[in-house]
Amino acid sequence: MATEVLPDDRALRSGRRERALAHMEAHDLDVLVLGRSANVRYVTGARGLWTAGTHPFAPAAVVVRATGAIHMLSTWDEGIPDDIPHEQLYGLTWNPMNWVTVIRDIEGAATARRVGTDTISPTFAQLLPLAFPFAELVDGEPAMRAARRVKTAEEVSALRQAIGVAEASLAAAVSELRPGVTEQHLSGVLLEAAAAGGVTTPATQEVAWVTSRDHPWRRVGGDGRVSPGDLVSLTAGVVAGGYIGEVGRTWPVEGGDPAAVRDLYRRSAGLWTLLFDACRPGAPTSDLLAVYDTAGEPLPPMPVARGLGLGFDPPVVTSGLPATAAEERLEPGMALAVTGYVWRRGAGAVLRREAVLITPDGAELLTSSPVWKR
Repeated sequence: MATEVLPDDRALRSGRRERALAHMEAHDLDVLVLGRSANVRYVTGARGLWTAGTHPFAPAAVVVRATGAIHMLSTWDEGIPDDIPHEQLYGLTWNPMNWVTVIRDIEGAATARRVGTDTISPTFAQLLPLAFPFAELVDGEPAMRAARRVKTAEEVSALRQAIGVAEASLAAAVSELRPGVTEQHLSGVLLEAAAAGGVTTPATQEVAWVTSRDHPWRRVGGDGRVSPGDLVSLTAGVVAGGYIGEVGRTWPVEGGDPAAVRDLYRRSAGLWTLLFDACRPGAPTSDLLAVYDTAGEPLPPMPVARGLGLGFDPPVVTSGLPATAAEERLEPGMALAVTGYVWRRGAGAVLRREAVLITPDGAELLTSSPVWKR
C-alpha cells in the first residue's frame, strides 16, 4: 500500500486526456468545466478525497481545448501531476465570486464560444456566464461519457489490478464459508483481505448474504447465520487506483438438495454462456436483456451489465431502461460487469458476476475466480 499521495501514472493520465480532448473537439467544446469526482480524476490524474455520497457542484477542474491546459481546484501540490504547474491551481473559497475571477482569467476563457459543464447548480448557472462572457453554456457530460466508455490500454491494466484484488478477497471469504458462520464474519474477512491487498475503499456495500429459498432477489432474514443447505452469494468490489474491480460468486453449503443445487448451477452456466456470447462489438446492449428471455429466466431488478472504470461509467443495461439499452452499442474497449442470476423455490439463488472486456473480435473474460461444480 502506498504511504504517500501520488498521481496516476503518466501514461495512464496522458491517454485519458487525449480522449477527453478528442471528444471535446467532437462535441465542439472550447472549454470543459468539471465537478464530478470521476471526471476530474480522469482528466487530471490527481486523487481526490473519498466522499461517500454527493456534494455540491464546484468547478474542480477546467480544461481548455486550444492549449490542452488543465486548471485544478487544489490548495496544495501534494499528489498533483507535474504537468499541472502550481500557477494552474486555485484554492478553496467560501465566496464563489472568487472562482469566477480565477476562471475568467484563464487563457482562452474570454474567447470561448461553447463551454460544457458535467453538472451544474442554480448558483453556478448564474455565475459561469460571468466567467465566459461570450460563450454558450452547454451540457458537457456527453463528451466525458463518450471519452470514458472506451478504455485505453493503460486503463485496462488498471482494471486488471483492481479485479485481482477483488478476486483474492473473494477467495479469502469463500475459504471461511461453513455452517454457523455469519454474513458479517464473511464480509469482514473479505474486507480484511482487500485491505491487505492495499485497498481500503469498498465499491459495494453488500458483500455476503444468504439467498432466500422463498422469494427471488431477496436475502434470508434473521441473524445472518449460515445454515446447512444455504446458497450464499458473495460479491467483491474494490476501488484500487481509482478503478472499480468486481466479481461475484454463489457457493452452496453442504446439506441441501443436491439435485436442486445442480439444476440451479446448470441453469446459471447456460445463462452465462449466452450472456458472454452477447458481448460482441456492434451489438445493442438490449441483446443482454434478451438473453434472459432466451434462457427462460426472469430479468433481475439489478442491472444485467454496467460499465467498469473510475466510477459511474456507461453503459447501464437494465430492464428499467429498455429504450436506452436498444440505443446503446457495445464497442471494443468497453469494460463491463455482467450479472447472471437464477432462482429456484426451495433452493435459493445463484448469482454470478464477471468482468468482461469487449474486444474487436468478441470479448475477453477479465475475471478468473472458480465457479462451483459438482
